[in-house]
Amino acid sequence: MTEGKTKIKIGWNLDNSYARLPKLFFTKLNPTPVRSPKLIVLNYPLATSLGLNVKALQSNDGVAVLAGNRTPEGSFMLAQAYAGHQFGHFTMLGDGRTLLIGEQISPLGERFDIQLKGSGKTPYSRQGDGRAVLGPMLREYIISEAMHALGVATTRSLAVVTTGESVIRETALPGAILTRVAASHLRVGTFQYASKWGTVEDLRSLADYTLQRHFPNIEVDENRYLFLLREAIKRQAVLIAKWQLVGFIHGVMNTDNMALSGETIDYGPCAFMDVYDPATVFSSIDTHGRYAYGNQPNIAAWNLARLAETLLPLLHDKQEKAVKKAQEAISDFAELYHHNWLAGMRAKLGIFNEEIEDESLVDNLLIMMQKYRADYTNTFRALTFDKPEDTDLFGNTDFAQWYELWQARLGRQQETKDSSHQLMRNSNPAIIPRNHRVEEALEAVAKQGDFSVMERLLDVLSRPYAHSPEQADYSTLPELSSCPYRTFCGT
Repeated sequence: MTEGKTKIKIGWNLDNSYARLPKLFFTKLNPTPVRSPKLIVLNYPLATSLGLNVKALQSNDGVAVLAGNRTPEGSFMLAQAYAGHQFGHFTMLGDGRTLLIGEQISPLGERFDIQLKGSGKTPYSRQGDGRAVLGPMLREYIISEAMHALGVATTRSLAVVTTGESVIRETALPGAILTRVAASHLRVGTFQYASKWGTVEDLRSLADYTLQRHFPNIEVDENRYLFLLREAIKRQAVLIAKWQLVGFIHGVMNTDNMALSGETIDYGPCAFMDVYDPATVFSSIDTHGRYAYGNQPNIAAWNLARLAETLLPLLHDKQEKAVKKAQEAISDFAELYHHNWLAGMRAKLGIFNEEIEDESLVDNLLIMMQKYRADYTNTFRALTFDKPEDTDLFGNTDFAQWYELWQARLGRQQETKDSSHQLMRNSNPAIIPRNHRVEEALEAVAKQGDFSVMERLLDVLSRPYAHSPEQADYSTLPELSSCPYRTFCGT
């Protein structure tokens, strides 16, 4: 059993609205206590924005909460049930190693899920032990905070604690628990679960809850559930476009990893692309490239179609009309995504207005980047500072011709060259969490217990658009290797 409720004034201001849903959606559960918790990293700015006392969080009582050894006042701990298509195959899932502490109401009145990841077995663990390993938890901390700084909607990481216990995978590894902060953990898979194992009224309760949670002030003339579907589509169109614009590859876009809030969720085998190639895959389990960089928009549309299927009973009493409404909504995704992506690409090239030829200008640049194996991030960074000689494209006739067309395009808009430069600075990051830099930080922790490498990396990643001198080292590419970089889901 967990210890008694903490009395220290950490600043918890918890509600438990999810627990008011029908009981099939969750299981009330206490985390499994750990032997010797130790705070490894704490997100000071995030803690403060949540209304939490940073000093109190670092106390024994505070760390006990982050480790699942103590229940904060007002908490109703639960594991959420959901389903999902994993690599296209439908299965029953659920929080197999995570627990929702509750929903923190911030000083600004915003509501955030506070979730412990690696907190022990749940009824949804199947054959798993419910625990997590330090390396992958630090990896999620690094990548999620980098995504936040890049301006991409994402869950965030509040803290990582070690448990003082080993987790057995292929070998014995140090255990850890990550505290995740999210707008919610409502997923496409949550709706799939309700559709498969609940009643229509259960489904309606979930949809109404989602609307209240994320669109509390809506006033719509159309079917409110069609509104929910359309809004989910809009948010994913924005999100996936931003992924593509920064070269992010999620790696495991299963339907249980698509959040209705529009946030990036579940950082498993994710990574950032170096050399531009739409076929890029890092995940060791994605053997057929289902979730490759270039496939992400199509997979998002496929996932949203699965969401639409679950909502059919709510869209119209007649199946045929419900299907038509769903199909019309889903058909909008491609155009919405394309609009967001092209607008982002225009900004990356310093273009303010719209011309029909802009898309071919972008496409031709990307074709050359793939042909000459140019680094995605560094190419746009070099163009930002008008240093084409710093790219792998320089010296080639086709690039010279493209560069002239681009300069002519910039000359046809009213905005000044300085304005274009500033737009590009704000749209093209100087740095991303390069895979080899992330691995370097994790290796320093694993082998020497040295967290300074990770701390320096987090510091520079927190200001990706600063273009400061100290960021230069972090923009260099890894040494060539005969073995392609691979990521793993990690537990």
